[in-house]
Amino acid sequence: MSLFKNVLYFQAGLGVLANMFLLFFYTFIILGHRPKPTDLISCQLTFVHIMMFLAGGDIWLTDIFETLNIENDFKCKTLFYISRVMRGLSICNTCLLSVVQAVTISPSTSLLAKFKRRLKMYLIYAFFCIWSFNLLYSSNQILYVGGFTNLSETNQMKVTKSCTLLPKNYIIKGLILTVSISRDVFLVGVMLITSTYMVIILSRHKRQCKHLHSISHLRASPEKRATQTILLLVVFFVVMYWVDFIISSSSVLLWRYDPVILTVQKFVMCAYPTITPLVQITSDNRIIIMLENMQSKHCQNFFKCFFFFF
Repeated sequence: MSLFKNVLYFQAGLGVLANMFLLFFYTFIILGHRPKPTDLISCQLTFVHIMMFLAGGDIWLTDIFETLNIENDFKCKTLFYISRVMRGLSICNTCLLSVVQAVTISPSTSLLAKFKRRLKMYLIYAFFCIWSFNLLYSSNQILYVGGFTNLSETNQMKVTKSCTLLPKNYIIKGLILTVSISRDVFLVGVMLITSTYMVIILSRHKRQCKHLHSISHLRASPEKRATQTILLLVVFFVVMYWVDFIISSSSVLLWRYDPVILTVQKFVMCAYPTITPLVQITSDNRIIIMLENMQSKHCQNFFKCFFFFF
């Protein structure tokens, strides 16, 4: 178990550093330049992923709460609420990113083209609805989380070293599960539909460009690279999400969490927030150019100092 915990710490450290880098980059783009609509979503997504690492997995905020000597029950409810909200925001923003990219690359003759001009204004409304829904929906679930007491007497299910899930009425459990599944299936369905649409647009564009441009020019298209990146993130998210969903659902239905299974779920849950910034960093030309400029300036300063002393 110590090996698994070290892997989780490494994963969390790598994920937080990569997302922090992206957060500063997108904040700089938004404040100093004309951002793309996808930049606004990506900036919010990186913030959400940072909070997921801080609140999830008994890694960061748990230790902070312990040093502040905060009551265990309040600590568990707070961490669980933040984790649930951020998980919902992650799937909503990933879905929104897929939809916005599909609108962005849609041809001028399509029905989606009319949304391009006012896309940023629609994003403000979308952000408000997404945050409002997830903040309100997750609030009801904190009633069924508490600090660890005596499992044999209260039939609680331990999910971390100090937090447990309290038993729910079958009607309430079914209602919460139905709403959660309905929300997630709808969002994943939208992601799959928009991803299929983007694949069709890219393949059609590739056939048309074969008669006009070289293959090297087609590969250098920023729109194509951005679309391929989002498609990769969507596919990876869907796979990781359903693995996490199967593990969590089966554990709740069986009302039993094995420590090894719980560790695997934490790893799966944090896999998407870890991979996402790494894919974005290696695929965004603006980041690559910025890093190359920083490297060239560093080398120039190094050679200046070298010749100055010798």
